[in-house]
Amino acid sequence: MDSATGDHPEDDRTPGGRAPADGHAGATVHHPLAVIVVDHGSRRSEANESLESFVRSCGHRLAYPIVEPAHMELAEPSIATAFDRCVEAGAATVVVAPYFLGPGSHWDRDIPELAAAAAARHPDVRWLVAAPLGPDPRLMDLLGDRVTHCLEHVAGTAAPCPSCTGTTRCELR
Repeated sequence: MDSATGDHPEDDRTPGGRAPADGHAGATVHHPLAVIVVDHGSRRSEANESLESFVRSCGHRLAYPIVEPAHMELAEPSIATAFDRCVEAGAATVVVAPYFLGPGSHWDRDIPELAAAAAARHPDVRWLVAAPLGPDPRLMDLLGDRVTHCLEHVAGTAAPCPSCTGTTRCELR
């Protein structure tokens, strides 16, 4: 992959350079590629800001040139707003990546419908909705690490994690 452009030398490869395993070897991903990380959205601004902060960090760690946050409902930026931003930044392909632990009606129905409506304004841009984060064995490790850290914090051998700093969330009751 060309790190400056995100282009893959082989047109029939997926992001990350892997050949598709689902028989879509002829599908072409057009670059630049954008990723929209979408959560449910919340009436609580700090919850929405958490996703937006996470996505800013993703932009520095992921190999995709355009990474935008979106909230499915209740807050801006919406999927439509994020899709427009991706296109304005030059995206030719947009991947909508659900920030959800498992499949459900939002992944099956709601997010694809919202993405289709957003994409309708940009007929030359290809798009897809990626799979949710789980089930994935890496989540088991993350869960174990989080529980271990919280127990160490309660025992006084670890500082609170950034999520719990300044709160009473990580206390035995």
